[in-house]
Amino acid sequence: MNTHAARSIDATKSRNIADIARELGPVFAERAASATDEDQFVAENFARLRGSALLQAGVPTDLGGGGAEVDALAEMLKTLARHCGSTALAFSMHTHQVAMLAWRWRHQKVATVEPLLKRVVQERIVIVTSGGSDWIAGSGKAEKVDAGYRISARKAFASAAPAGDLFLTSAVLATGEGPPAVLHFAVPMDSPHVKVLDTWRVLGMRGTGSHDILIDGHIVPEAAVLARRKAGEWHPLFHLIATMAFPLIYATYLGVAESARDIAIELAKRKAPGRHALQLAGRMETELTAARLAHQSMLAAARRNAPSADTVNQVMIGRQLTERHGIAAVEYALQLAGGSGFYRAHGLERRFRDMQAARYHPLQAGPQAEYAGAMALGLPIEHIF
Repeated sequence: MNTHAARSIDATKSRNIADIARELGPVFAERAASATDEDQFVAENFARLRGSALLQAGVPTDLGGGGAEVDALAEMLKTLARHCGSTALAFSMHTHQVAMLAWRWRHQKVATVEPLLKRVVQERIVIVTSGGSDWIAGSGKAEKVDAGYRISARKAFASAAPAGDLFLTSAVLATGEGPPAVLHFAVPMDSPHVKVLDTWRVLGMRGTGSHDILIDGHIVPEAAVLARRKAGEWHPLFHLIATMAFPLIYATYLGVAESARDIAIELAKRKAPGRHALQLAGRMETELTAARLAHQSMLAAARRNAPSADTVNQVMIGRQLTERHGIAAVEYALQLAGGSGFYRAHGLERRFRDMQAARYHPLQAGPQAEYAGAMALGLPIEHIF
């Protein structure tokens, strides 16, 4: 790390991370329109994040990080999202991985995660994850070899892939007896067997750089396997992932919805509002309040520090309601703004497009309803995802 970068990090360590996000936000907003309209990864924004205290915000203070808990991290991401949804969403993937590793270190005393958390602080690494493209079923192939496991996989939705240093992912290993196993491991992004495929051409969140990552023959040593579980079945690891990750990811969408609301109000005030505009504004406020309440329920589940099938249910109900009411709020915002909202210059149509991505993270509407229904009826949920 160069001296200038070290001074920059030291200068922000003692500051509130939401304040740092508010300071960086306007800078990110200036770049947002050009980056998203041209499908460019928000590389400059990630460079600023890497040089700030936000990168290590979730690392415990005993390991040199900021020690931020889930509520503070969510506020940080929501603040960033008000200015640039793509930056916030991509950064939420690094942030939630750090938060989960920190939770395991704090609450489960898992010593094996400590070196990785220290690397975030000392080496300023950005963690990339295959996330929802793997989910509980797993994907890719792990083949047992003398040196460990040879990995062959293509992973979609790898947000911030162009800036990543370490790829946390998994692959399916045929056991020969019973169901296959899923192995979880980390792969260095500079491995000669790892390639980022330029695939991210999408409706919204265009600047996240969520390209496919191809792993072709990388060997993972046996000692480097971080976890092993049955494929296609809920596991305590995924109780933790679902409980901790989604309140942070959906903080991003709440920030997008809140900023859409502010833009619409500003545009609507430029002319005398009639009764129809008053109704649209009222409906928008109501939907946004519902999204906020739903997101607070997600954070409350994470705050219990007891990941389980019950907390997954609470988080996923909140996730579904944050999506539903957040999208509705942005739709009303676009109507309230009228024709002015159709112009890219105001940034409202970008937020409308970005908000649509909230539909596609697990658990989507069908599986979420089935999971909640099974929980209500006291039926098994192990294979509902």
